[in-house]
Amino acid sequence: MRILSVETSCDETGLSIIDTYQKEDGVHMEVQADTLLSQALLHAEYGGVYPSLAKREHAKNLGPLLIETLKQAECCIPAKEAKVSKETIGDIKELLYREPELFVHLTTLLTNIEKPDIDVIAVTHGPGLEPALWVGVNFAKALSLAWGIPIMPLNHMEGHLAAAFATKVAEKQYILSEPQLPALIMLISGGHTELVLLKKWFSTENRNDYEKIGSTRDDAVGEAFDKTARLLGLPYPGGIEIAKLAAAAREENLEKPYSLPRPMLKTNNYDFSFSGLKTATRNLVQGMGNPTNEQKKQIAREIEDAITEVLVTKTKRAIEEHGIRSLAVGGGVSASTHIRAALEALAEEYEDMTLYKPARELSTDNGLMIAFAAAMNTYKTNNLEIISANGNLSID
Repeated sequence: MRILSVETSCDETGLSIIDTYQKEDGVHMEVQADTLLSQALLHAEYGGVYPSLAKREHAKNLGPLLIETLKQAECCIPAKEAKVSKETIGDIKELLYREPELFVHLTTLLTNIEKPDIDVIAVTHGPGLEPALWVGVNFAKALSLAWGIPIMPLNHMEGHLAAAFATKVAEKQYILSEPQLPALIMLISGGHTELVLLKKWFSTENRNDYEKIGSTRDDAVGEAFDKTARLLGLPYPGGIEIAKLAAAAREENLEKPYSLPRPMLKTNNYDFSFSGLKTATRNLVQGMGNPTNEQKKQIAREIEDAITEVLVTKTKRAIEEHGIRSLAVGGGVSASTHIRAALEALAEEYEDMTLYKPARELSTDNGLMIAFAAAMNTYKTNNLEIISANGNLSID
């Protein structure tokens, strides 16, 4: 099966094309194309992602990015005559009436190339920023109308899960194999902090089988890093900056004079809360007036230590109470060297426990993870009316 994937849930525009083959040891996936445009620098001046700007940039980027993606996959073949009817162009214009620039780019392309050899269009329809999601969803619908290819609407967080379970076996080649079950999935990103049980692997009869046992009650991990970084006068995205300073504090073996709270560390559940950590950091920084660079390193280390301790403690409790045999971590924050090291140490405490984590380049939002998620699923539809964006879509 050949999959074209579309990811526009936040500030990354990602497209990819993969070929999949089902074998005895799992689903083999070969990457034919992988393209990505980041908006991080555009949003930096706002200290976070600005939804209307993200929407505009997705609409501007998708047309040119599709051309690049098709060329990478060697399926951008010029047509000798127009391949899309005027009626279909009219339907696409109506669909993309809020994105006129995208309509122009897309219809120019569609009328001048042959229909590519693609079996399904996989698109993120939630969770995320709803205006941004709608651009990707409507883009996928337009392609479906033009090419007569079914759509597979997918959960963004399932994409992060798929990226964690995808093992790279060669250049541009990955395999998705069934882990030992039950598996525990930690999803940590700018908008999510969740612990999810996976009790049954994917099959034709079972699109997914998740049970979310814990989630954040306020700030997500990535959000907590960004907000505390802002308090320290660090640029966006804050998680990277906190990690740099924290690593420097450890390398320089600085003293640990500050103590920040570990919210909900001992509660009898798997939920998280990081707003108190943000408030405590604000009080600490305001009380200091103007922290020195050394003090910023010390505070950054304490922030990272506090968040990591909470994540690992809750995960350890879930492992023991649910008889977990496999542990997976996904989402943008899973790129954290410190958090990865802590989870690796945790997994080593249990005999035969396997830790699954995405390649660092697949930790943040990208098109490949959505293609990988499509490889784990079988549902697809030609009924475009039932596909919509859902900013609050849950994985369970």
